[in-house]
Amino acid sequence: MELSPRQVEILRLLKANAGNVSSTELTEHFAVSVQTIRKDLNELNQQGLVNRVHGGIQLPTQSHNLSFSNRQVIHLQEKKQIAINLAEFLPEGASIFLGIGTTPQQLALQLLHHPGLTVVTNNLNAAVALCCNPNIQTYMVGGRIRATDQDVVGEDATNYFRKFQVNYGICGTGGISAQGDLLDFSPEESHLTQTILENCEQRILIADHHKYLRSAPLKSGHLKQIDRFFTNQLDAPLAELCHQLSIRVHTETPPAADLSQHVRQL
Repeated sequence: MELSPRQVEILRLLKANAGNVSSTELTEHFAVSVQTIRKDLNELNQQGLVNRVHGGIQLPTQSHNLSFSNRQVIHLQEKKQIAINLAEFLPEGASIFLGIGTTPQQLALQLLHHPGLTVVTNNLNAAVALCCNPNIQTYMVGGRIRATDQDVVGEDATNYFRKFQVNYGICGTGGISAQGDLLDFSPEESHLTQTILENCEQRILIADHHKYLRSAPLKSGHLKQIDRFFTNQLDAPLAELCHQLSIRVHTETPPAADLSQHVRQL
């Protein structure tokens, strides 16, 4: 289910209020009925994006990610635009790592007419999509298939990535903390992300803005390791952090006006 504009704004308000907001505050902010807000909150709760508590909602504390099928449709338009921008950036003949997640899957779909790449991936959906482009040479890792995530993980998969040194390492993330930590949901995911970041010339993070302040239990890296960040928009604190770390940010939507000079656009 794609989020409505009001639901997107509810999530923004939730983050802006340190992860807690009351139903009364939301009904007053949007000037709508309690029943309307309750329906929005129920839908957000069902998608795992908020926790319902007495009188309002909180940001969820998550130890497990949503299923791949659910993540495929959440924030789909944002993910597509991120993928379009990155596909246009990647030069012909480059080699890339393509990690797990639904945004990397969207990138693979946008590469169907790319003039040529070498891709190493553990993302099953990405590999299937890339097979449709005869100009792309795709290497698929071996290992354990996670049915709920539709990817391949484990030590065999991680070791296979280590055999390569590519131009661009492209990875998603489960969440980004206020301090800039890149978060994942399992040790296997974390090891793969670390391996991608360690075996490439340029490190690219792709994540929609909803990943900022989203919790996950494991640290896989930090924004200071990232060279380029492809996203749809930035919250002001994250934009400032990226500026401090000299990360080249590619986004279709400018961040807060006072920080826009710090963010380089495509």
